[in-house]
This record gives sequence, C-alpha cells and structure tokens, in this order.
Amino acid sequence: MTDDAYLFLLDDASAQLGVSPAAVGELACMETPAVRAWLDAQGTTPTSPHLRLLPPEERAAVPEGAERLPVPLSEEELTLLRHRMVPEPLARVEQELLDYRDCADGRDGLIGKALAAGVAPHRIVELTGVDPATVTAAASR
Repeated sequence: MTDDAYLFLLDDASAQLGVSPAAVGELACMETPAVRAWLDAQGTTPTSPHLRLLPPEERAAVPEGAERLPVPLSEEELTLLRHRMVPEPLARVEQELLDYRDCADGRDGLIGKALAAGVAPHRIVELTGVDPATVTAAASR
C-alpha cells in the first residue's frame, strides 16, 4: 500500500477537481466498512457525482472544509487514478508507456532463458532490438 489518497465531497459536482472513484474502476477501499460508514454518514453513494478522489501528492487540493476521508490504494489503483487525472492527449501517451512497460516485463528472464538455451548474444540483439549491453548484463547474472 502507498500513502493514503483522499475521498472527498464537492459542493459543486461540475467542478473539475479530482476523479470520480467509479471512473478509476473497482477500488478495494470502496468496499471497506470504514468507507461504507463514511458514505452513509455523508448521505451519499459511491456513484455520486459529488464524490471525488485525489492521489496522495494532490491532497492539498482538497477544498478547505470539504468532507474528506483518507483511503489506502494499491500501487495499481494509484497508477490508474493518476492516469485518470491527466488530460486525454497525455493519457494516451501514458497508456502507451504502460503498455510498453508490460511488454518489457520479463525481458531479462527471457534473455536469460535464451542464453541458457544457447542462443548467441548477437542473435538475441538482432531478434529483440535490445541494446547489446542489456544482453551482456543478462549473461553475467
């Protein structure tokens, strides 16, 4: 878990502050007794247009006097929240970066497997397009 994000209520649902929790997806914290009790005490629901969520680094943006509740988010949930916070053109580029990261996951393991199977380092470079230093580093592990 990370530092706490903040759920809060806005008086004006049209304000462009934070993100609706529903827009982030299914958040584990929304099912906790603490969040359910807080929502009940506020007389609101998880899908209310007045309910918003901000990541930990944006907590100073929560309006003074707004009803708020710190909530823990997983790293994945926090990444999704931050992704929803950026304007659409940036969101597309960030998604491309996330997709690339997912493609790169396991790269070193695959290189190690190829080396162990006897694939020549220069051939790994040709097939993957990775830097020769990356193959050399994987070979030394």
